[in-house]
Amino acid sequence: MIQKVIKVEVNAGMEDRPVPTCVQIASQFESSIHIAIGSKKVNAKSLLGMMTIGFTAGDEIEVMAEGTDEAQAIAELEKYLTAK
Repeated sequence: MIQKVIKVEVNAGMEDRPVPTCVQIASQFESSIHIAIGSKKVNAKSLLGMMTIGFTAGDEIEVMAEGTDEAQAIAELEKYLTAK
């Protein structure tokens, strides 16, 4: 299992609420992927779950992945969430 805290830095040209794109990215991987903010932890592949935490630019989130492609999953989510 890999865990990483990521500060969301979505640039002005990207959507204000990056949740749908994160779900699309997470769904490409076989690994189990979860995102947590504070005490809330949800499945990153669930749009409904992700909408309940509704993070935006400036928030710090914890991304957790476990499985055969966990490192790649974390890397791709971080790449998207920190794009400037």
